[in-house]
Amino acid sequence: MPGRRSFQIRTHLAGVTPGTYASRNDGDSSEPVTPPGYRLWSDVSSRADSLDSMKSHQTTQTMKPATAAKKLDVYLPATPAAFQEGVVTRAELNELQANPPEWLQELRRNGPHPRPVVAAKLGVSIAGLARGEVTEALTTEQIEALKDARPEWLEKERATQAEVRKETARLKKRDAERAEEEQGPRS
Repeated sequence: MPGRRSFQIRTHLAGVTPGTYASRNDGDSSEPVTPPGYRLWSDVSSRADSLDSMKSHQTTQTMKPATAAKKLDVYLPATPAAFQEGVVTRAELNELQANPPEWLQELRRNGPHPRPVVAAKLGVSIAGLARGEVTEALTTEQIEALKDARPEWLEKERATQAEVRKETARLKKRDAERAEEEQGPRS
């Protein structure tokens, strides 16, 4: 039950002043343990209980150019200087993704591409690129040349990547079957 634990915390020993210990009185006196003017936790309404006090405006979220370039799948040093030097707001990033300017379209089409994009286009992992000693950004033309040349390391890394994908699919299927078995007998 959501919220149950926080309700218990607010109401548990509600009459006890924080930092003191509850004690039982053996007599019939029922004087309060809390000093006058002290509000009980159960009487305090927390801000989380009501969304009315929340503001409707949002603060502008900004990010570094490197973060924006990563989200746009472009190589930062190849972007315009104005992009590299300023900060990018979430709204500007959304606009760049929805309506990419010419420079962004050109970078995505011809590169140079960052390593994650190069790895995806070659069908290998980023670690596979490093093992193949490809450490710099590549253009689309260079990627196509590598695909055509079919070097030994690329074929080996593609095979490794295929095995990893196959194993991941097998494990996912196994986990789904186990989950189905666990839910099946319960009725």
